[in-house]
Amino acid sequence: MQSAKSEPTLNRSLGFWSALSLVVGTVIGSGIFFKQSSVLDSAGSTTNALLAWLLGGLITLTAGLTIAEVGAQMPHTGGLYVYMEEIYGKIWGFLSGWMQVSIYGPAIIASIASYLGILLVGFFHLNNGWQAPLAIGVIALIGILNMFENRWGAAFQIITTLGKLLPIAAIIIFGLFYGDQNAFGHSLKTVSQSTGGFGVAVLATLFAYDGWILVANLGGEIKEPQKILPQAIILGISLVLIAYTLVSYGILHFIPAAKIQALGQQTTVYFAQAAFGTIGGRLLNIGVIVSMVGCLNGKIMTFPRIMYAMAERHQLPFSKQLSYINRKSHEPIVATVVVLVLASIMIGFFDPDRLSDLCIFTVYCFYVATFIGVFLLRRRNPAKARPFSTPGFPITPLIAILGALFVIISEISADLPGVLLSFVIVLIGIPIYYYQQRHYPTKN
Repeated sequence: MQSAKSEPTLNRSLGFWSALSLVVGTVIGSGIFFKQSSVLDSAGSTTNALLAWLLGGLITLTAGLTIAEVGAQMPHTGGLYVYMEEIYGKIWGFLSGWMQVSIYGPAIIASIASYLGILLVGFFHLNNGWQAPLAIGVIALIGILNMFENRWGAAFQIITTLGKLLPIAAIIIFGLFYGDQNAFGHSLKTVSQSTGGFGVAVLATLFAYDGWILVANLGGEIKEPQKILPQAIILGISLVLIAYTLVSYGILHFIPAAKIQALGQQTTVYFAQAAFGTIGGRLLNIGVIVSMVGCLNGKIMTFPRIMYAMAERHQLPFSKQLSYINRKSHEPIVATVVVLVLASIMIGFFDPDRLSDLCIFTVYCFYVATFIGVFLLRRRNPAKARPFSTPGFPITPLIAILGALFVIISEISADLPGVLLSFVIVLIGIPIYYYQQRHYPTKN
């Protein structure tokens, strides 16, 4: 282990507002703007679609309340990686981290950047061939920003989070006060037979809510993490839940259900132009672009921390390089570059929808294991004082577990080849773990 006296370390410089903006900013990206049609299509009616967004948010909130108890006890850089190791042992912690640095993190960054590339091509009326270069260029610029001190990335996250609230507020206000559709009770004549009904509608919203746990990856950089981490997670998810439900209601109140189904991923673009005209619509689209940039920034801030935490313990090949911290900025520069290179490769070879599907199954497997860990920790240390206790225990974590199991089962049913591919990539980590442990036994 590197000496704290001679080597730079991560700074605890992030306060409550930075942590809160990371939760909100890493969740609100493209999902709420591009999932309206797919959720409605699967739900079959406007009432069920609204219920799906609400239920997905409530499941996510129970997950946040559960993780908050674990995170308050382990306020270290690494988040889910640290939790799995402390609860289940080193190899499970390693596999959790390996999953995030090899699949989940790069794939999520690549997926959002690809969607952003699509928006930028349309916004500037460019040839479709520019989609991948623009996506890679955006993540490169955000990556450079995050190579400076973390307060710059945190400040940018606060600014973009405030910026993304503008299109959300515009959609909510205009939809509520100027829409003339009944947002409840409208059924679709044709419901997609391939998506599976209300359950898959909830599943689609859970994908849109995902990302809230990433703030835990910066546990070692948050001031008073036992206090701030639970507050940021719970308040952040609650704000997103309210925003998502109101945005969905506003869109359903303004656009007929059949029209939303026909528009597909262009629903929000149509809303912007119909509500605010050509110029206003472009301004609203700028807000959506800012939203996605902020989401990317939050993810690029957090995922390299996992790689850094693993490399610092020599659990990855080339750990000496991956654990490098810039002496001036105190940022894991090499880990950031590697994550972004992996994401750039994925942008060039995979469809953004496929990228999302590839990673979501594996991360939810580790989610459910961590939720179960709340019960294990209480049983192991019944007399230990907890900085934060999950409200409504044991019902709250049980709901979180059932929600995660629902995602896992739905993914197995919908995409067995993708699930098997995810398993294979995770299992590749096992020989890497034992090789590194054999060569660096005191570091693991």
